[in-house]
Amino acid sequence: MKGKGGGLWLVDASPLVFRAYFALPDSVRDKDGRPAHAIHGFLSSLNALFREWAPSHVAVAFDGSLTTSFRNDLYPAYKAQRVEPPESLVRQISTCIEAARGLGARTFIHDRYEADDLLATLAFRHAGEAKVVVTPDKDLAQLVDPRTRFFDPRKTELMGEDGVRQTHGVRPGQIVDLLGLAGDPVDNIPGIKGIGRKTAVALLEAFANLEEIYADLRKVEALALRGARRVARKLEAGRDTAFLSRKLATLVTDIELERADLESLRWRGPDPEILEPLLDELGFEGMKARLLPGEARRPRAS
Repeated sequence: MKGKGGGLWLVDASPLVFRAYFALPDSVRDKDGRPAHAIHGFLSSLNALFREWAPSHVAVAFDGSLTTSFRNDLYPAYKAQRVEPPESLVRQISTCIEAARGLGARTFIHDRYEADDLLATLAFRHAGEAKVVVTPDKDLAQLVDPRTRFFDPRKTELMGEDGVRQTHGVRPGQIVDLLGLAGDPVDNIPGIKGIGRKTAVALLEAFANLEEIYADLRKVEALALRGARRVARKLEAGRDTAFLSRKLATLVTDIELERADLESLRWRGPDPEILEPLLDELGFEGMKARLLPGEARRPRAS
């Protein structure tokens, strides 16, 4: 292990699972002939992440449902444009959860809260610890602070507060205000009609948040911003939508979670009692040498 990461690593599992499912051929099958390519790719990606960065503590969160989040109660159209995942992918997710446990990670899943919220709650609970949030999802950049960095698994570098500002044009704490103004088509967060990302960034350079913007829209009209009066009118018309959109984008940090103390999240490497029988059941014999050191494997019955 290179041991260059350390700290508490908070992993958003769903992007890793989905990427594996769509990137690998479904000719990767388990012993019963069922597609197992998402499991295989997820195992490989998570193992590579842990081996490369050697975290001291790990939590891996999964999405429980696309349609039962509390956000759907606030806004029924939230993520409504997304197509339900294929059945062959859904069937593999429960095994991916077991696979993460086999690699030594504490796992979390909830029907009412998304993986993002579970990770945000863990980040808030362990605010004093050095942390890395692992996801390509920009929404989670709102968690970045002096103790928390962002890691996109498709890339190779950790991003701090300056990186968030350079990438998104706003400070981490303004990510939710940015999404409140400009929306997010990926999650079907509406934002204000006619306010694009460039305009939203310009507004958040002049004002700290939505409250400051709406405190006096005449100040918006006075900005050196193209079409400032027109922008102010759009803001006035979209006031309710802006605050709703920000609420949809804001992560929950107070979910009741069991075994979420720091000791329960300690990463000690793969658990052969879970992982080896799982690999046997899947027929992934070739993965054992990579995932389980020889001395960690269970002794064969004579």
